[in-house]
Amino acid sequence: MNAPTRFPLDVEPAAPIGKQVPTPHDLEIIVRDERFGRESKPSRWWLGGDPVGTAWHNALSATFPRGEAMFIESVKAFREGSPPKLDAEIRAFVRQEINHTREHVVFNKAAVEAGYDLDRIDARIEELMALIKQRPAIVNLAATIALEHFTAIMAHEFLANPKHFKDAEPETAAMWRWHAMEEIEHKGVAFDTYLHATRDWSRWRRWKLKSMMMAIITVKFFANRWRDSLELLEQDGLKGWKVKARLFWYLVGTPGVVRKIVPAWIAYFMPGFHPWNHDDRALIGKAESEFADAVMA
Repeated sequence: MNAPTRFPLDVEPAAPIGKQVPTPHDLEIIVRDERFGRESKPSRWWLGGDPVGTAWHNALSATFPRGEAMFIESVKAFREGSPPKLDAEIRAFVRQEINHTREHVVFNKAAVEAGYDLDRIDARIEELMALIKQRPAIVNLAATIALEHFTAIMAHEFLANPKHFKDAEPETAAMWRWHAMEEIEHKGVAFDTYLHATRDWSRWRRWKLKSMMMAIITVKFFANRWRDSLELLEQDGLKGWKVKARLFWYLVGTPGVVRKIVPAWIAYFMPGFHPWNHDDRALIGKAESEFADAVMA
């Protein structure tokens, strides 16, 4: 277990002059430089032998290397001139996201070695990234804050309800919990960067762009992850309406991650929304304690 890097954030508030944001003043973003799956790689159906749950999480993981690179570039594009606290948060955010990318590259390679072909999924993501580069930087940042909200509210659900990974292979479950902890920890960085970048905008203009992008992202995110999951299941020889019904129930029934995140998703559209309106750092402390015990064991 590598020693975590702690970034001092007790400097000037991240908000533009004259405005306040709910980001906790005592927030500590810790870069936990962990490595997983080097000696013991995940099996084909690593999530309790369930091909459906495995397919959903593998589909998510397949998006992370290219997606998190986009998040980093989107945030860094507006780093210049940011207040000292926000600048420190961005540096910590980048470090965490780089580590997440590295570990999901390893995880995705293990999925390929277990027999899955991720090439078509990756090609679609690569094509999307090429289109993103043609858009204005502020639009990409708006897309980033929408996607970061998705990762944060799913991370909250994963940590709040251990049943999501209770039957998973221990090291793989530890990897997802580690990722979830850090997603909650830095959930406000991209949003505060957006507030800084649009500090001269009206509240209506700022709300309109973030809300429009969330609506677009929501449709595309779930449509693409649904298709990716079904494609992976088909590689297991599982297809047809019964398989689709099983995937649907996994998402909205039991354990129901999509159903559980709906209230937090709706909150994004409310005036005055900020990721830290809900301080869920207690989940990080609880998960980190369990994570440390697992690593020591």
